[in-house]
Amino acid sequence: MKLLVATRNPGKAREIRELLHGLPFEIAFPGELHLERLPEEEALESEGNYASNAVAKARYFAERSGLPSCADDSGIEVDALGGAPGVHSARFAAQAAGTDVDAANNALLLEKLAGVPEERRTARYRCVVAYLQTRAAKPELVEATCEGYILLEPRGSGGFGYDPLFFSSDLQMSFGEASTPAKHRVSHRGRAVRALVEVLLRRVPQP
Repeated sequence: MKLLVATRNPGKAREIRELLHGLPFEIAFPGELHLERLPEEEALESEGNYASNAVAKARYFAERSGLPSCADDSGIEVDALGGAPGVHSARFAAQAAGTDVDAANNALLLEKLAGVPEERRTARYRCVVAYLQTRAAKPELVEATCEGYILLEPRGSGGFGYDPLFFSSDLQMSFGEASTPAKHRVSHRGRAVRALVEVLLRRVPQP
């Protein structure tokens, strides 16, 4: 089974490829299929919730590629900020072209939480994955979270996005400090992709 994973984010692509390694799926990403980035892609994450954004991306790339497609939308939700940045996590900070997006987002998050004590910095990562067998199919959705809190300063250089600031309750360390297998075991994306695998395996012909 060939599956298009509808992301151009290199961090997400790396994690999803690792999580699906060894399974009976041939994974492809838009760039590998020479699907150039078009202006309308900028509007694919304009909905106000993860599920709608994930479905929009999966349907768009299923139409362009003619392949079964999946897409995730994910974010970090900080209780002291009313759940922000949430669906706006990837574009939380407005930064000039060519700047480090992750660094800008992390800096803004710390700025917003300045003076907030550790016990009130609770947060979670959330991930919703949408799968479409065809562009016209009803989407199948899976969702997962992982709990923790936002550190006062970054720890570790692993992962991507907000990982150096997110202290995992499961691992008792930041995702930036965690090994790749440890992060995959407890992360929002790891849990969601494993749930997606259960959906996909129902589509694979049995011997």
